Amino acid sequence: MQNIPTTAKELYIELLKKSLCNAIYEEPAVPVEFFWRRRGWLKQKLAPALASLFGLMGAKLCFLPGYTRQQVEEGRIWPLQAHSMIGLKRMNNLSFCVETILKEGIPGDFIETGVWRGGSCILMKGILEANGVKDRKVFVADSFRGLPKPDAANYPADSGDTHYENSFLAISRQQVEENFRRYDLLDPQVVFLEGWFKDTLPGLAAQRFALIRLDGDMYESTMDALRHLYPRLVPGGFCIIDDYCLVNCRKAVHDYREREGIAETIQEIDGVGIFWRKIRGMLPRLTPARAPDSNQAQTIS
Repeated sequence: MQNIPTTAKELYIELLKKSLCNAIYEEPAVPVEFFWRRRGWLKQKLAPALASLFGLMGAKLCFLPGYTRQQVEEGRIWPLQAHSMIGLKRMNNLSFCVETILKEGIPGDFIETGVWRGGSCILMKGILEANGVKDRKVFVADSFRGLPKPDAANYPADSGDTHYENSFLAISRQQVEENFRRYDLLDPQVVFLEGWFKDTLPGLAAQRFALIRLDGDMYESTMDALRHLYPRLVPGGFCIIDDYCLVNCRKAVHDYREREGIAETIQEIDGVGIFWRKIRGMLPRLTPARAPDSNQAQTIS
């Protein structure tokens, strides 16, 4: 049974999660250009014309979404207004991991690679704020212009991936910063890393992380994040993979775990994401260089 929040801190964190996922209000009607974006080539071609036609009349053609409560809670939709698309179950998992780290005094910062509108990072910063923690940073790593084109020559698993074509996934850094401001959570503890992971993550060699949350969708993005961040994850820290349900992401996870001999048990969150807790290995060795200023889960392997 889920614990019912009673203290002001617990109530704040629960309200923050629901607000970030837009779980308080119903999802609004979806404009035709979004509603038809994955419903066949003919509708994709017609959508812009219909949107323009209705726009000339000062109107907008929209469709009722018809999402189920389960789809929303499991983050299986691309929401129009929410600041996160991961859903409440993965939000609850992230909250559990962060609060466990704070309770047990696990050292290190937090990072998400692939932040979209910033919801998960806002939650992490909100939990730090609610607990009066001022000595940890939240790293916000993203290209802020969508996903990269597949490098099929070096990463065959990404061959044919079309995420890069979808402008809905390209959220600017300015918009993410504004989302932090809306919750009064933008301050120097929030560190933005703008660019492709292969270019930005090597600069974190001096960091220790208590939590790494990877939301890169593709094989290359997932592998880059694991390769540069997992060695910096301290024992007792958490590794969360948001897109484990995607074949190329899942392959990257298993390829890396096999190569590095990672035996910690993978636990399922909601049929989409997974996580595990690092229990083996030495603390990461820090280099002289300075870096830029659960839920109960089902075992699946």
